[in-house]
Amino acid sequence: MTTYVYGIAKSSHPDLPERSGGVGDPPRPVRTLRHGRLMAVVSEAPQELKPKRRDLIAHEAVLRLAGEKGTVLPLRFGSVSPDEETLTGVLTEREDHYLERLEALEGKAEYNVKASHEEEAVLHQVLSDNPELRAMAEANKAAGGGSYDQKVQFGQQLANAVKAREAEDADLVRAALDGMAEEISPGPESTGWLTNLSFLVKRDRSDDFLAAVEKLRQERSHLVLTVTGPIPPYSFVE
Repeated sequence: MTTYVYGIAKSSHPDLPERSGGVGDPPRPVRTLRHGRLMAVVSEAPQELKPKRRDLIAHEAVLRLAGEKGTVLPLRFGSVSPDEETLTGVLTEREDHYLERLEALEGKAEYNVKASHEEEAVLHQVLSDNPELRAMAEANKAAGGGSYDQKVQFGQQLANAVKAREAEDADLVRAALDGMAEEISPGPESTGWLTNLSFLVKRDRSDDFLAAVEKLRQERSHLVLTVTGPIPPYSFVE
């Protein structure tokens, strides 16, 4: 029987409440599979598993419920094993590694921070900080907008300055929050963000971390900061 795997915990981790539902339609009953010093939170895998909203939410809900009882290594949506024997073999083979990660993640949660620029604000900031660009803008304005070549030259230099500011602000965000986290994991790059970082934060320092984000937001009004968390520490599990 194909087995859907939500996460891995120590064998001492409490069972989930009875009738906990997982992925599938109807939801497959969630249970625990204990082997050695580890256990896996599992259910029967649906025959056709697709990333539908209902199943994505169910996956997250199971991990959130399990995480309330103790530390769980979360697996990504869609993690399946051909059968329970294969799964227990993996638990045996990787036991020391999983136990090390469980110890490292004890009492911690993930916060993802994405940063982007508020366009008008960053343009104003770049012009304020760059006398040469400001002089070019003022000269073009005085000349009724400037010639085509002048506009192109100004646009290129402005774009380069903004790109440099993106790199500078990406370093700034990391430096401002670095001291609040136990580990940092870079997320996938995207044209929509100047930085995408996940922070592993002790739960008893969550308020301090969020306060540091808010301080950065207030001090750097040209930055748009999006925070997601606390969430299971996906970014810190292989």
